[in-house]
Amino acid sequence: MRILLVDDDKLSRSSISKFLGTYLNHDVDEAESGPQALELYQQYPYPLVISDIRMPGISGLDLLKKINELDSEQQTQTVLITGFGELEMAVKALRLGAYDFLEKPVNVDVLSEIIERIEKLEQSGKTSRNPEQAVKNSESAGTSPQELSYQDGQYIKVFGCGTVGVFSNKFRNIVELTQRYHSDRDIPVLIKGDTGTGKEIVARLIHAQESENLKPFITVNCSAISPNLFESELFGYESGAFTGAHSKGQIGKLELAQGGTIFLDEIGDLPLDLQPKLLTAVQMKEFYRMGGKQTVKLDIRFICATNRNIDAMIEKGSFRRDLYYRLNTGHIEIPSLIERKEEIPALARMFLTEFSIQKKKKFRIIHPETLSILQKQDWPGNIRELKNVVERAVLLNDSIDLLPEHLDFLEMPSRRNPETKADQLTIHLAKDQFDYSLLEKELISQLLERFDGNKSKLAKYLKITRNRLNRKLAH
Repeated sequence: MRILLVDDDKLSRSSISKFLGTYLNHDVDEAESGPQALELYQQYPYPLVISDIRMPGISGLDLLKKINELDSEQQTQTVLITGFGELEMAVKALRLGAYDFLEKPVNVDVLSEIIERIEKLEQSGKTSRNPEQAVKNSESAGTSPQELSYQDGQYIKVFGCGTVGVFSNKFRNIVELTQRYHSDRDIPVLIKGDTGTGKEIVARLIHAQESENLKPFITVNCSAISPNLFESELFGYESGAFTGAHSKGQIGKLELAQGGTIFLDEIGDLPLDLQPKLLTAVQMKEFYRMGGKQTVKLDIRFICATNRNIDAMIEKGSFRRDLYYRLNTGHIEIPSLIERKEEIPALARMFLTEFSIQKKKKFRIIHPETLSILQKQDWPGNIRELKNVVERAVLLNDSIDLLPEHLDFLEMPSRRNPETKADQLTIHLAKDQFDYSLLEKELISQLLERFDGNKSKLAKYLKITRNRLNRKLAH
């Protein structure tokens, strides 16, 4: 493809030109100003013009308008390069019909993806400068959310879940852990995390990493199965095992997972009387079906997940300590979204891109004030809640940029979570003397209740070590 590159900065122009020509094998003509670019454009109608926005004389926006006037058949795509903090300029360019924009310094991977999309449109003969039509064209040309211009971090494809963004060191460390556990199928893994943090995504990463894995991945939601049906669902049964049993018997979820992975979600809801049988299956890699007299050998990976405080359940006697220790051989704890607030902007942009294509909307950018609103939320539903909010906003509106008014349905934390007595600490002060240690004890006692007895979370909240917390509790 022949490309016209316009930039008054010679060094920047040369480096981009070299990349386009040497690594992507495109023919590149360079112009150092708007007038020179127009002169070249009138000689040859380039299918793609890449221009800096800020240039003396004719700016990138002015050049875009001139090209719109000259290109009556709307066959030229324009990509503008913006500086840091020039979001409003980028929005204006998109509204004038620019295909996309790049931020300085130019990310060559993003540039490559944009050019690849334009080439697909060229091949399909469906180029257009109309922003709404461009979204439809991208879809018809085979563009998927995974191929869009993500600029915020690493993107990995998780078989069964689609594209997942890795936008913080915390989550990057989790991905690295999944790679280690993936290499050893004999290690059971327990994933802890609040609802909506992505426990199944992490489980699927352990199972298959980024490649397509045709081996079975069987999910069992322990909270969704009636206790009296649980044993037959998980272990299967032989003919005549109980009244109403199928005449030929039935295999359970464990056998369905042979050669692959069994994912026991919400393992904290596993009935207590079945926990010894599961422990045997995990340790010995064998079990008996209901009513069976012969063992069934297992070749499966065990992954479990929970959002409950298993330590507290062990103390109450509702979860077996030996099963917990066995399942917890491999351990991954996923922080809540409020502990990974730096990921919110990138996650929101990823979801915006995904739903814009899916619902054929024009959204491309999130306004800074909108991002500020999203970052002030407490997100009790974590990533799942954020995704649902963005999807609803895209469904109900259509614009180039996601504006604050598009989130009018969103309740702010101050309105949703008014201060209650549970958030207040009252201490009665004696007239003569006051024992300061009483204040500390009362504070720790109240916070321990708030965190459901989870000492690790409490220590983190108080910014002290768990050992120090234990010493304070002992006194």
